[in-house]
Amino acid sequence: MILEQPVTLAVGADVTLEGRLATPSSVKAGVVICHPHPLYGGDMDNPVVVRAQEVCVELEVATLRFNFRGVGGSTGAHGGGAGEQEDLTAALDTLDKAVGDGPLAIVGYSFGAWIAAAVGGGDPRIAGLALIAPPLAMYDFGSGADARVPTLVLAGTVDPYCPSADLARLTARCPWVTATTIEGADHFFFGKLFPLGQAVADWARQLAGRRGAR
Repeated sequence: MILEQPVTLAVGADVTLEGRLATPSSVKAGVVICHPHPLYGGDMDNPVVVRAQEVCVELEVATLRFNFRGVGGSTGAHGGGAGEQEDLTAALDTLDKAVGDGPLAIVGYSFGAWIAAAVGGGDPRIAGLALIAPPLAMYDFGSGADARVPTLVLAGTVDPYCPSADLARLTARCPWVTATTIEGADHFFFGKLFPLGQAVADWARQLAGRRGAR
């Protein structure tokens, strides 16, 4: 079992973030994992975030999960999305050092998926995205999706924040986006963490297979 180690991330001169970093002895890739909305109870200990971290590190993928500004031991206050993009960039900078020339990717859940798409689409280091339950009905995912980064969208069939019609429009417009749905899963994946983990593991396995991609 690969244990996570506490890390502190500096974002500019005024904000520090608490995180957990896991680095396998043989790193095949690296993934930063972003949690749900900070103002609605989202943090890095969310069950979906934890499950994604577990399956990735089992495949020798280095992982970094962290609390956005204003959450838990992270300083600062909610930044309305812009500040959280800065937080994610700082996390990527930290993980990049542990990955070497291996592929770097982002997993984002709910609000974290929106932040992942916004940052990942404009960062040339990013080799892939996994957007879990992206709230397509609430946020504009256009700029991130248009960056043509290979992207997995993972959603439940009864998620009101990621309607099937919106998901179909996204995949039709963006052929580099692959959608996987989990039958009967809602936005929180209650009772569906096992199939969720399987889907994330399949994605992470492909990412790790591109070792030395940079």
